[in-house]
Amino acid sequence: MSTRKLLSRATKFLAELGSNTSAPEQQEVLDVLFDALLFISLTGQLHAFEDYRKHLVSDDPPRVAAAFGSREEAETWLKEHPEPPSSAYVLIADQYHLLVYIRELEDRRIFPHPVLEYFLGARVREGLPPPVASFATRQEAEAWFKNEASPPIQAVILIAGEPHLAVYHSNIRHRSIYPFSMAVVGEGTDAPQDGHGGEPSG
Repeated sequence: MSTRKLLSRATKFLAELGSNTSAPEQQEVLDVLFDALLFISLTGQLHAFEDYRKHLVSDDPPRVAAAFGSREEAETWLKEHPEPPSSAYVLIADQYHLLVYIRELEDRRIFPHPVLEYFLGARVREGLPPPVASFATRQEAEAWFKNEASPPIQAVILIAGEPHLAVYHSNIRHRSIYPFSMAVVGEGTDAPQDGHGGEPSG
């Protein structure tokens, strides 16, 4: 079933629940859910929501909202943005950071976040697939990845014999290469949670 039809059915379902609910607290929760579904439909977020749901059930790296070459560039963007995301992962020099914006306080912050290290650790524990390519230097690997017309969302490659993950952040059309040596691989180590399944709450 298409996402559009699912949203329509979910909206009707919540409306039916609301008509049979008398408790104010429950009605308030249903109203929020109903409004969230309408927000997706009426603000043109249908495809973004559809992509987000696909990402949740995928094994792809955490999504990022933007990529910057330096912290100064990221902070300037955040300062000048009229309405930044309330929270989102961004890349600074290809390192994951968490952006947080609290509107009522006009508080805007960016700080490093280890979500990628935990993601790579999970991949290591699951067992890495065979590498798709091998390179003597990082420069060779970056040149190969840059020239891929249809880059994979993620692919294991070797650089000087060491495994790396080549990642294409398709929503912002950005390509990164991460060494698996940065992975957190301790048994029983839980990834930090920011929203649903390690994703920022938006």
